[in-house]
Amino acid sequence: MLIYFASISLLSFALFGIDKRRARRGMWRIPESTLLLTALLGGSIGAFIGMRVFHHKTHHRKFTIGVPLIFLLETGIIIYFCFFS
Repeated sequence: MLIYFASISLLSFALFGIDKRRARRGMWRIPESTLLLTALLGGSIGAFIGMRVFHHKTHHRKFTIGVPLIFLLETGIIIYFCFFS
């Protein structure tokens, strides 16, 4: 499970970096739904770090509120399965 979360977080981080580079160059962009989906599938830590490192999507409410909420949800689910199941 740890390998999965690390992998999806790394993917999410990379996608934020790639999208930022493409935005600067005026190229085709990665859809916001894809960025949020990788966060929702377990990559919220990578998405959050990517937002901060690349200064990307930091003025979009769905990201500044959504990514931390997804992280809290994922943390709650992990805690539940580790201690209460």
